[in-house]
Amino acid sequence: MTLSIAHLGPPGTYAEQAAFFYVNWLKESQGVEAILFPYPTIAQSLQAVAQSQAQLAVVPVENSIEGSVSMTMDTLWQLDNLQIQLALVMPITHTLISCATSLDSIKTVYSHPQALAQCQGWLERFLPTVQLIPRNSTTEALQGLEQDLTTAAISSSRAAQLYNLPILASGINDYPENSTRFWVVSQNQAQAAHHFSSTSNSHTSLALSVPANVPGALLQILQVFAQLDINLSRIESRPTKRSLGEYLFFIDAEADLTALKMQSALPELKAGTEVLKIFGSYNVLPVSHQG
Repeated sequence: MTLSIAHLGPPGTYAEQAAFFYVNWLKESQGVEAILFPYPTIAQSLQAVAQSQAQLAVVPVENSIEGSVSMTMDTLWQLDNLQIQLALVMPITHTLISCATSLDSIKTVYSHPQALAQCQGWLERFLPTVQLIPRNSTTEALQGLEQDLTTAAISSSRAAQLYNLPILASGINDYPENSTRFWVVSQNQAQAAHHFSSTSNSHTSLALSVPANVPGALLQILQVFAQLDINLSRIESRPTKRSLGEYLFFIDAEADLTALKMQSALPELKAGTEVLKIFGSYNVLPVSHQG
């Protein structure tokens, strides 16, 4: 059996690196083969799974410096038939790639908005006057560098090797322990081969909206977790996009969905929410450094 896995492209992105690691892990642990399919945006890679064009997607969800990836959050909320199967945590080391002869020649730097933000301090120190232009991915940012010697891109060393482009500076992310968490996502009705043999999962992710923006609405939800001694490793708000001041809340709980305390929490959560979406339970797998 061969699985199809969607990820943010073009080839050379950090999402592809995480997907490669996952493919190797699948092969070694389960004997399952997989083929990678790049998509222009994170949303399109998730939609490919929702529309059965791919069986799995590997998408970035949170960075240790810049926080959550809003496109992943928003798309998961909009789609109704996706479930998280596994989390991958991968170290991220950024490089400045350019055909320029020196930093002094660079006038423009391209990259994914997250990468630009993760290198903000370095850019302010060494390239304070350059124009920063966002791209859909760190690999898309490489396009046109050979034609314009005043441009540079922030991407991975692997991408530089893949496209045969010179690296001007390495390790330019502001914090050396920079890492990104990725989710492996499938449809609800994923086949048994997509699931994992562990009998217990460490995390459950969910999202919810409250019926009205009234005092205590979120507190009521949080008290459910506190009273049942369920630790939350992340809680974040995102706009509902319906009205200013209305928010969704994304929550990561450190408990398996099948655990008694989570099963006790669900009825209380449903009673206090307008919409409650359970994205699934999963374990977290560290990814070896990919460059």
